Amino acid sequence: MFEITFLGTSASAPSPKRNLPAYLVQHDEFRFLIDCGEGTQRQILQSGIGFKRLNRILITHGHLDHILGLGGLLSTFMRWESIDNLEIYGGASALERVRDLIYNVVLRGAKPAMPVSLIEIQPGVIFDALDFTVTAFPVNHRGSDCYGFLFEEKGRRPFLAEKADELGIPAGPMRGKLVRGESITLENGRIITPEMLLGEFRPGTRLAAIGDLGETASLVDLLKDVDGIVMEATYLDEDKDMARQFAHITARQAAEFARQVGAGKLMLTHLSRRYRDKDILNEAQAVFENTSVARDFDTFTIKRE
Repeated sequence: MFEITFLGTSASAPSPKRNLPAYLVQHDEFRFLIDCGEGTQRQILQSGIGFKRLNRILITHGHLDHILGLGGLLSTFMRWESIDNLEIYGGASALERVRDLIYNVVLRGAKPAMPVSLIEIQPGVIFDALDFTVTAFPVNHRGSDCYGFLFEEKGRRPFLAEKADELGIPAGPMRGKLVRGESITLENGRIITPEMLLGEFRPGTRLAAIGDLGETASLVDLLKDVDGIVMEATYLDEDKDMARQFAHITARQAAEFARQVGAGKLMLTHLSRRYRDKDILNEAQAVFENTSVARDFDTFTIKRE
């Protein structure tokens, strides 16, 4: 299960109700901030999610509306917050801008209060935990080194309590051993292995976290049957030529992609001030019903049924 909290949902410039791009993806104790537009630290405080364990930031690309908040956030971490270390992941060109912002503007020769790691990413797995991974994949937007991120729980074969009942295995330590992968011996001498109590393999939940992009065709195979997608809807379809000119997509195109890959849920963000929310939602839902237009501080839970 993954939880997404939107901190900024506007495109290019803030509006009275929407801050610049940023959202938090959480899985158990792990937290990842996706992009960090100007004002993100205030949004974090206002949302109530706090700064604790907020030490991994994934940058989709280096455009200023997606990174300017890093300066203020790092400054706050250095002065007031207890953060053991900070890891910022991004493509080479994005990290070049981030490095200038941090070291030439914020620090200006000073030493950071905690270790700061700028981690250049390539397509492939960039984070591997016990039960989930984060994979970076390239997207086409203006400039180079633009990435999306695929969060994937590792699949498993579930322990079948009803099968344990059938075999006469009492609840308690013996079942605990089996769950931990250890074999047991019953009073009648029968040996029970963990394999005997496991069900069919179940794939884990998959969440695609995408920033700005200009086309979706290259992502179809990778994101087939994804459970949730965070995707931009900068334009309505009536302005699709303008969207193409600036390497963005429309709400309808996002919905068509969600339908094409068989997604479970589509969450639209990066919204232009020129449109009304209901018009964006109506255009997308006409193609893909399970669509939401994210607002600042909205939270969604994505899990595989």
